[in-house]
Amino acid sequence: MTPRVVLLDSGGANLGSVQAAFSRLGVEAPVTSDWNTVRDATHVVLPGVGAAKNCMAKLRENGLDKLLPRLTQPLIGICVGMQLLFERSEESDTECLGLLEGVVRLLPASPGVRVPHMGWNQLEVTPPSAHPLVDGLDKASVYFVHSYAALPSADTLAATTHGVPFSAMAAKGTVMGAQFHPERSSAAGARLLRNFLALS
Repeated sequence: MTPRVVLLDSGGANLGSVQAAFSRLGVEAPVTSDWNTVRDATHVVLPGVGAAKNCMAKLRENGLDKLLPRLTQPLIGICVGMQLLFERSEESDTECLGLLEGVVRLLPASPGVRVPHMGWNQLEVTPPSAHPLVDGLDKASVYFVHSYAALPSADTLAATTHGVPFSAMAAKGTVMGAQFHPERSSAAGARLLRNFLALS
């Protein structure tokens, strides 16, 4: 069965590029904030680029902050979308969705470590993770653009280090997140999206 994928309208600037990434896999991914359309989807994607406060405001405006905790199908947050899955972000002291435990914090800058973290970096799958979302992604290089991240926790599937280790991928039940941009991460990004689409 062809997956019915929807992208949630979080006001992010990467909606078009995420749509294109799914299109390259032969899957349409319309942008929506309609509750019925989201409920009927087999897979739900929460993209995000920009400030957590603005993206959360958009979700509240659409009422999606109330719908997301009720979903039972696979949900993945991308970049800021992943950050919104946690309880709170230090960025403008933003209350988030609380679907994953923890607080998103500003990455510390240090000599030789610039913030924002921009560019390619390596995933280190957290042992003993056998989650299907990380299949084939250990040691993969993926593309990041962010200043905030969640520290590694029990929900971390893969970590990356930029000055300090942070959670690059996380999951709890049907809720998942990727801090990097799969739509910009070439073959590794496509692998992540295929892994996500294979979930049910």
